[in-house]
Amino acid sequence: MFRVALVMAWLLTALGCTPIGPQSQADCGFAPQVWSRAEPAFVEASEAWGLTEIGARGLRLSVVDVDGDGWSDLLVRAGAGPDLFGTGERSRWLLRNTGQGRFVDLTEQSGLLNSRDLEAGIGQLSGELMVSGDLDGDGHVDVLVGKGLPDPQNLDDYSVEAMLGDGAGGFVHGPLISDLRHPDHPTVPTGLALVDVDRDGILDLWMSNNKRGADTSPLQDRLYLGQGDGSFLDATDQLGLSTQRWNNIDALNEARAHSWGWGATACDLDANGTPELLAASYGRVPNHLWQGEVGSAGLAYRNRSLESGYAFDLRDDWTTNLNAQCYCMDHPEAEDCELAPLPGADVDCGLLSAAFGPSYRWNHAQDRQPWRLGGNSATTTCADVDNDGLLDLLTGEIVHWDVGASSDPAELLFNEGGTELSFQRPGNVATGLARDLDRTGWDHGDMNNAIFDFDNDGWQDLYISASDYPENRGLLFEQVEARRFRQVPVELGIDHHRSAGVVAVDVDRDGDLDLVAGHSRMRCGAASPDCYETTQIRLFENQLGSSNRWLQVRLQGSSDSNSSAIGARAEIGVCGRSMVRVVDGGHGHQATQEDKILHFGLGVQDEVELRIRWPDPEGTEELHQLTSNHRYLIRQGEAPEVLELLP
Repeated sequence: MFRVALVMAWLLTALGCTPIGPQSQADCGFAPQVWSRAEPAFVEASEAWGLTEIGARGLRLSVVDVDGDGWSDLLVRAGAGPDLFGTGERSRWLLRNTGQGRFVDLTEQSGLLNSRDLEAGIGQLSGELMVSGDLDGDGHVDVLVGKGLPDPQNLDDYSVEAMLGDGAGGFVHGPLISDLRHPDHPTVPTGLALVDVDRDGILDLWMSNNKRGADTSPLQDRLYLGQGDGSFLDATDQLGLSTQRWNNIDALNEARAHSWGWGATACDLDANGTPELLAASYGRVPNHLWQGEVGSAGLAYRNRSLESGYAFDLRDDWTTNLNAQCYCMDHPEAEDCELAPLPGADVDCGLLSAAFGPSYRWNHAQDRQPWRLGGNSATTTCADVDNDGLLDLLTGEIVHWDVGASSDPAELLFNEGGTELSFQRPGNVATGLARDLDRTGWDHGDMNNAIFDFDNDGWQDLYISASDYPENRGLLFEQVEARRFRQVPVELGIDHHRSAGVVAVDVDRDGDLDLVAGHSRMRCGAASPDCYETTQIRLFENQLGSSNRWLQVRLQGSSDSNSSAIGARAEIGVCGRSMVRVVDGGHGHQATQEDKILHFGLGVQDEVELRIRWPDPEGTEELHQLTSNHRYLIRQGEAPEVLELLP
């Protein structure tokens, strides 16, 4: 039944049928209340929630329920350290949600940042990448804390520490011996994603890697298999994920060389039960997509980066690059330079030369190749955006003004279904996400993002957060019809500059999703009006989502699937549509992690049928009849338990 629904959704898309959109929902009794835009959707509540007093500063954010009380806590990171408690010099925070409208700082007493070789409580464990999940199968939340290990010969250093939770908010160190903790190769992780690739009930880790140093080529992205005690074994080569060094143009053009990893994501895009692995790449080089499948020889991965359309878009005209135009003006005899137009009157080649050198930001031998015509990709988020039962992708990208039209912008990629993964890129004009990217001297950075239904109308909305370039701000987009978005004015939504990391989470458990955003002060000068005084995180409280009905589900796996239920898929069929949510194990640049409590906006729908596919060897499916405006706990194999009911 579950497979049939997916096939039907794919057939409707393939035949060009338009999915039911918000404006046609009344025809089948869904009829959500439409936000009139007369009142703001969000108001800032940072001070009310104690965040101003705590002063937690952050560029990266993750949601975690550290003590299992059902209230969503936060992992906040402003960098890799130090954290000298009592001196005011801090980089990371574990903020516990008290359930009484306040956050408190639990970091020091939790032991999360204790180093093995230092007295407890000093808090010197470094690393700004954090993801959480039950690593050892005891039912408690554990946390991986990651940083680079550029020199594996340094036996006193480490890459990723497993901090095992006690279920009450405390942590102790995991195993000393682990390929993840001290591998035999350099690692510079930029993304961590917990995922159970072999569905053995033990969480594994997908890691994207950056460069070892400024003058070396990127490193191999890696997959580590969990051993059930918090230790990991490297299975990269074994499962077909090996890539090549940067010494072959064909390999680079075909996305067979190492990514310049900037973010790791794992999700089951073809709905066959085996998650795909994605690495977003910096440096305008191909993004990587590995399609997983289980055959007669067991689990294996195939490189489908180019074929799927994820590697880069089709904007490949290098002649629009202003650096190329200036170079060709200086070197008209160079190959293909007759194709490049002369720089426009508003282009100052001298200014570009002063900024980037006499050859500008241009390598004429390489930069015309396909592998150099992609994007500066950061966070890729998986979600069913258009309610067709298939997981789509939202990319985060940095677009530099001088690079021209070939630089990939942040955009939506819609899953076309089928066994051979492929994505449609309708473009930002078609989806309503288009903005002015042609401003001279202005860098546009959409590095992180959140996909969430802020008005509970049953359709996912987008918050695309900014980078630290001047004049960049986070932007909220409302989905007003299937695959079509409209920007929400900042005075009605969220007014936040350089918003860096972002998570959508119902902090007050009132049935609508709030938003927490970080702030970056990089590139802040004396005359930077869009820089706040500090990088304190800010909470924007939702004012309208609970006007429609909603459903929240907290899943817990059994002995056959990881207890955190990471990778579990929940689906609701409403009004001829299929809304899918998946439990996140961390994704994107520097490891954002969404709340493990799944949220559905339901309009006026009272009763729904929820289908769950668990990440166990059989892909066990369960069907539950649930009532809206409830929060449920569903343990695998058991009847749903009502945790909370709101009017």
